[in-house]
Formats: sequence, structure tokens, C-alpha cells
Amino acid sequence: MDDAELCADFFKALADPIRLHIVKALQTGPMTVSDIALLLDLELQKASHHLRVLYRADLLTLSRDGRYAYYELNKKFCKSARASSTVDLGCCTIDLSNT
Repeated sequence: MDDAELCADFFKALADPIRLHIVKALQTGPMTVSDIALLLDLELQKASHHLRVLYRADLLTLSRDGRYAYYELNKKFCKSARASSTVDLGCCTIDLSNT
């Protein structure tokens, strides 16, 4: 996959306002599906769907702690996510300060 295709996949995954809000929320650290659903006032199934789309695009990683699954921004592509309101995908940088 070339850089243009990879970047297009990121944009497809981020093309929904809810997913942009999820990425912005995850800039503060790992969260469960329940955390995201509560924070964004979403049904669990809807939050789970959006997290799965972001995960499949490799924008998120998943870790387990007992019965809890935590999603967080993939540090491989989102290098400076916690340092600011920007997400550096390698192919481009997205400023989430206005979302």
C-alpha cells in the first residue's frame, strides 16, 4: 500500500464527526467502550461500531486488563496526539482543536 492509499484509509475512518470526537477524547488517554459511550452520550453499540472502524484503520490500539478492553490512539501513527490538539498521521497532520 502506498502513502496515498494509507492516507485515504485514515481519512475514510475519520470522515465521521463522531469518530473525530472519539479521537479527540482519546488524546487524554486510554478509554473503554463504556467510557466513550458515556462521554459522547452514545449507545454502546454505536460507540463500539465507531471504535471498531478506527481500530481497523490502525488508528487505535486495543489492550485488555481483565474483563476490560481499553482503546487508545496508535502511537505509531499519532505521534504527538497527547502533546497538543493535533494528530500526526505521518502522511499529514490533523488539527482537532475546533472539533
